[in-house]
Amino acid sequence: MEKVTVIEKQPSILVQKLRDYAALTKFRLSMTVGISAGLGYLFGADLHAINWPAFGLFVLAGLMVTCASNILNEIIEKDSDKLMTRTMNRPLPMGTMTVAEAMLSAGIMGVLGVLILAFKFNLTAGVLAAVSLLSYAFIYTPLKKVSSIAVFVGAIPGALPPMIGYVCANGKGEIDIIAVTLFAIQFLWQFPHFWSIAWIRYGEYLQAGMNLLPSASGKTRMTAVHSILYCAVLLMVSMIPYFKGWTGMISALVIGLSGIAFLWLSLEHYQKCTDASAKRVMFASFLYLPVVQLALVFGRM
Repeated sequence: MEKVTVIEKQPSILVQKLRDYAALTKFRLSMTVGISAGLGYLFGADLHAINWPAFGLFVLAGLMVTCASNILNEIIEKDSDKLMTRTMNRPLPMGTMTVAEAMLSAGIMGVLGVLILAFKFNLTAGVLAAVSLLSYAFIYTPLKKVSSIAVFVGAIPGALPPMIGYVCANGKGEIDIIAVTLFAIQFLWQFPHFWSIAWIRYGEYLQAGMNLLPSASGKTRMTAVHSILYCAVLLMVSMIPYFKGWTGMISALVIGLSGIAFLWLSLEHYQKCTDASAKRVMFASFLYLPVVQLALVFGRM
């Protein structure tokens, strides 16, 4: 029998470039952040008279700022990314994109996104977006190799999207108690979320010179204790909208049950301290935030 040679079809230049930019901007993560910001906007808007074109412009601007932040993160960490299995195939470590191209893309998206937020919406939103971008790229990213305190620092820009959305929608450009509460919910959520990922990827992070778990000893019960504490505080803070009269009973019920489930899985992780239990916390965190934020929005109707 003759041997048949199978020739794999290579993607076109355009398709490969789109794939590179999807990886460079961490597009799925950026979309998640964009959804969070959009739900913050909807929470602050009058849902019966919402300006949908303005909402779409806000989501686009927020997405550009987030993508720019992720690009700068990858530029700074390109050498570390070569050492980790999950990141070594990104365009900068692979050499399929130059640093100059990545810098130009980050500059265009970041500046344009901030300007749209500042001039189309309000100056407060533009300033918050600029703070988020710069602190994520130039404080959080390099700090990851210095101390686990980086997780706390990174949680600040990570929690700003829903606050920015609310500030854009409320028409005042003011940071009030509602904006702070939206910020606090996302801020507290990030710790059990990120620590579950850092637990699972502990070996890879160490290989890249990072220990981002709260305990210097790494994968210990003390790390799990920190997650329990943040989940418990998160549960209490997430009920503020109900007690303040911003949302209704059904919304509070959904949020409360979600928080209890999240806390329960963190307690289970404390008991077992395995990668499997950390994965359950991680997957729960992926569900928790959109469920809670959607419940908040629908609770305003």
